[in-house]
Amino acid sequence: MSRLVRLIICTLGLVIMLAASAGARAQAEFAPPQGKGPVVVVVSGQSGAARYQPAARQVAALGYDVFLVDGNDMEGTHGQTLKAAIEKAQQSPNGRHGKVGVVGFSLGGGEALGYASRWPDLVGVVVAWYPYTAAIHDIAALVRGIKVPVLMFAGEADTYKNCCVIATARALAAEAGARHAPFDLVTYPGAEHDFIFEGRQYDAAAASDSWQRAKLTLEQYLGH
Repeated sequence: MSRLVRLIICTLGLVIMLAASAGARAQAEFAPPQGKGPVVVVVSGQSGAARYQPAARQVAALGYDVFLVDGNDMEGTHGQTLKAAIEKAQQSPNGRHGKVGVVGFSLGGGEALGYASRWPDLVGVVVAWYPYTAAIHDIAALVRGIKVPVLMFAGEADTYKNCCVIATARALAAEAGARHAPFDLVTYPGAEHDFIFEGRQYDAAAASDSWQRAKLTLEQYLGH
């Protein structure tokens, strides 16, 4: 084998490896423990998909076919990247046919709330932990568009970059209540941003309660 051929093969191998890495960053699947399960798309926060793998695995352990996607890849795509991820996830051999659940955190929670909640033909339920709401300029318009049941969690002491403040969460809930939109807000006194993650901001009570509520809500709307 000539040196040139070896160089070409090595170069192609590098390209393939880089492409695979990029794909893994954008999407990773966590199959249910056994058999097939309803599909759930988990959308990460700004810190990237890798940090949210434990959360994705926790959802998969409940019996779901989970696809973890990077919320950063969704920015500026007006929901089209998220919709494409949902449609791709629905083709999984490990998933049951039907509507999917969308679970989002922070930045990804904002994507789920702003877009997935409008797609009743694709999505059965949205669960959003402390979603990014700073970009919402018309609360009434957003709420009018909600066609999918939404469960939202918010920390009452969340001041992280002013992205997900409790005042906006409560304004969303008030508007949803006035319009009878399928939207439920659960707030946690003293809880900060990222309260489900081990570390300074971890709130064991809020984390446990929100996971239990999320479990019951996914079961209710995905039939599992």
